[in-house]
Amino acid sequence: MRALAAALLAAALTAAPAAAQDPAPAGAPNPPTRGPADAVLTIVEFTDFECPYCRGALPVIDSLLTRHPADVRIVHRHYPLPMHAHARQAAIAAVEAERQGAFWPYHDLLFAHQDRLADADLVGYADSLGLDSEAFARAISRGTHADVVDADEALGRALAVSGTPTFFVNGYKLVGVPPLWVWEESIKAFREGRARPRPLEPPAPGE
Repeated sequence: MRALAAALLAAALTAAPAAAQDPAPAGAPNPPTRGPADAVLTIVEFTDFECPYCRGALPVIDSLLTRHPADVRIVHRHYPLPMHAHARQAAIAAVEAERQGAFWPYHDLLFAHQDRLADADLVGYADSLGLDSEAFARAISRGTHADVVDADEALGRALAVSGTPTFFVNGYKLVGVPPLWVWEESIKAFREGRARPRPLEPPAPGE
């Protein structure tokens, strides 16, 4: 795991200085975020609500936010994988939760009940949060927010995302779930100027 951290930090340290990362490139919808806009570390996460590895990442990211609330910003991007039968509908439901101002509580419920993501379950979780469950039922049945999910998927493909979770840490791609200390070392490196953010953009040919 320390090799993973070293690889991330080495990439950041040897890269040329770049403009600050834009978590919502042109053409992509504004995503749900947690943390201050001027955080030291902006982490864009492409995730799938039915992916067990994404669920495994959740306590690490939550701990990072708890320990470093002023230093970390999380940006959520939907990336439902085709082998997960309920992931796309869950993503559409999560967009409806965002529309109703409850994305993060709903996000946490989906991961807590990852084995129960049928349409009726998705509506039930909305009802448990006191949201407009009828609006959820309509959004799920009609695919109302499919365009938002499609845009996130298109962005992920442009960034060469092939699985979940995939993170972009101040613009640097990181696949998998590193331990907490890796994230904390990254905060130090960027805070101290030993690493510079770079734009969130498609990889160059051959990368």
